[in-house]
Amino acid sequence: MRSQDVLVEAYGRIKEEVHAVVDGLTADDLNARVGGGANSISWLVWHLTRVQDDHVADAFGLDQVWPAQGWADRFKLDLPHEDTGYGHSSEQVGKVRVDSGDLLLGYYDAVHDQTLACLHGVGDAALDRVVDENWDPPVTLGVRLASVLSDDLQHVGQAAFVRGLVTG
Repeated sequence: MRSQDVLVEAYGRIKEEVHAVVDGLTADDLNARVGGGANSISWLVWHLTRVQDDHVADAFGLDQVWPAQGWADRFKLDLPHEDTGYGHSSEQVGKVRVDSGDLLLGYYDAVHDQTLACLHGVGDAALDRVVDENWDPPVTLGVRLASVLSDDLQHVGQAAFVRGLVTG
């Protein structure tokens, strides 16, 4: 198995988990904030998708799916279009609400498709390419893709936990 195959498999598992968390939930379930201030499923899935969209697009020199395909306009969030959810306050988390899981999954699937298109062209040597010099050491493509995977898996796991609490 080649590196790109491992990455495609790993990102595919994230997609399976995102769909498992969101499928069948009502808007109330998706937007529920356990204890009044915790992250909702809507926010967690939106955030993990925004980070993947932002980081993968930047690493491959592409436009983000969020503005380019009109998802920012469809979500109609009271947040700046470039917002990814990083460092959000409880008030900002509360601004991420959806009317249905279809909106979340539509955006996630569009980002996943762009990610897979990028990954299918990645050879082992490309993983050593520096994509972000703002860190010491500079971040390579391989490290960035692993970071996104880690972040996505953590957040989809949190969303699954919230789903269990919300649906009993």
